Amino acid sequence: MDDTAIRDLLLATRRIAVVGASTRPDRPSHGVFGFLLDRGYDAVPVNPTLAGQAIHGRPVLAGLEAAAPLDMVDVFRRSAEAGAVVDEAVRLGARSVWLQLGVVDAAAAARARAAGLVVVMDRCPVIEWRRLGLPARIGH
Repeated sequence: MDDTAIRDLLLATRRIAVVGASTRPDRPSHGVFGFLLDRGYDAVPVNPTLAGQAIHGRPVLAGLEAAAPLDMVDVFRRSAEAGAVVDEAVRLGARSVWLQLGVVDAAAAARARAAGLVVVMDRCPVIEWRRLGLPARIGH
């Protein structure tokens, strides 16, 4: 994706499920989740092993379906596990999927694109936000 497409995606998105969100402050998913909240997104942590706990004050949901409706699904899972999450995002009607740094599944990305979703792969929204010089909060 080019810079304009990434900028447009980040600025048009409102509700994001972060699959694989962690309560551990040293984990990238914890920091990215907090960053998304700070930017004004309606972000929802999804992690079945942490369901019922809270991350940055938001209750952790057991599954993606409980987080719907969604604009974006941000995936912090191993590449081998990403396809199932992408397929569920498609099934639930998400508008985009974002596979984090190191998460690559070309077949899943192709399925999502064929279903009309925008796909970002092997990138981090925090890095892209800062690189593109986006505003402090969405809608501003």
